Amino acid sequence: MKTVFGFALAIAIGVACRLAGIPLPAPPALIGALLVVAMTVGYLLADRFASDREAKMRAQCGGPTGDTQEVRS
Repeated sequence: MKTVFGFALAIAIGVACRLAGIPLPAPPALIGALLVVAMTVGYLLADRFASDREAKMRAQCGGPTGDTQEVRS
């Protein structure tokens, strides 16, 4: 669903830029466009595969206060 929403938003931004007569907020060169695609695909793959793993170092991560579960004296 997020991907469909992303495509719809991208198309809406493109249409709005075209109607307003302003340049698109995207790289004009093919290599720049491929870089954007590669970064997006990498983010989606990391989100899909890394979110299923257990957080093994959760006890060492600070919460909103920055305190960890380990109490050091």
